[in-house]
Amino acid sequence: MGSFSNITKGIIKENPVFVLLLGMCPTLAVTSSGINGFAMGAATMFVLVLSNTVISVIKQVIPSKVRIPAFIVVIATFVTIVQLVMEAYTPSIHKQLGLFIPLIVVNCLILGRAEAFASKNNVFNSFLDGIGMGLGFTVALTLLGVVRELLGAGTLFGFNITGIEHPKMMLVFVLPPGAFIVLAYLVAINRMVQKNK
Repeated sequence: MGSFSNITKGIIKENPVFVLLLGMCPTLAVTSSGINGFAMGAATMFVLVLSNTVISVIKQVIPSKVRIPAFIVVIATFVTIVQLVMEAYTPSIHKQLGLFIPLIVVNCLILGRAEAFASKNNVFNSFLDGIGMGLGFTVALTLLGVVRELLGAGTLFGFNITGIEHPKMMLVFVLPPGAFIVLAYLVAINRMVQKNK
């Protein structure tokens, strides 16, 4: 039962974005809307869960000298699957995320969990760790995207919720500086909440 704490740990105590500050490149680059944040988080979670699981299974047969390249090959395999599936079934989201999908291969969150956790733990715990960290990453990116989209465009997942035809919102929030501003506030809020527990 204790192993299920790996799930909640990734969402709250060790959230990859708000606590560990990992994967900042896609976090800041693609979260101009809630749907983009969710899609990037879900793609990363898929890769994280499956690569953690496979690396945990094959860790005994990988020579220590080629450990990192072997991990990258496993990760790249799942990233390729994600990219091809998104390109086939969600071409508009694939086009918006663009280059950041292949860059999942070098996301320090995924490689870090492979090295620090999956290569040292059993398959079940590695699977749960992937789910927890992936959910934490997805929640963080979705929240960041939702806040930026609401403040910058007056929409929520693409739907106009202001009732105004062309709402004049704070455009800075859908631009790159807005990502830094919103992330800073969300990290600060998370730290205040954790401190007051």
